[in-house]
Amino acid sequence: MSKVAHTAQDMISGMTPTLTPGVFVFTTTTDPDLMKSLWPHTIGTFKEAEGMSFLIPVETAETLNLDADHPMRCITLNVYSSLEGVGLTAAVSAALGAANIPCNMIAAFHHDHVFVPSDLSQKALDVLAELQSNAT
Repeated sequence: MSKVAHTAQDMISGMTPTLTPGVFVFTTTTDPDLMKSLWPHTIGTFKEAEGMSFLIPVETAETLNLDADHPMRCITLNVYSSLEGVGLTAAVSAALGAANIPCNMIAAFHHDHVFVPSDLSQKALDVLAELQSNAT
């Protein structure tokens, strides 16, 4: 693993946003059988009071007749950001918000991932590349 970035400056200047292949949707269920069928296709989950949220490929949602009306693309921020780092999520969401691009942030162990509407993914990449360029 590369050096872990701790400061906002280091995280933003090193984030190198990259569009991940695939289109995804968020869905939720309390049905145990549906959860089992979704699990092999799932790239992320979160247990909420209302049910289990799943992040799945749009093709899986369509195959299972689930809502696929909000297709998302994933932009991975290719910086090893500290789990205790402050400022990356705020800077990314503020830059995208200023460009009127909704985003859903997922922080994982190695990287942060930004889910944006599929039709705005290139614009989001451009905004994040500019944010990174201005931080260096």
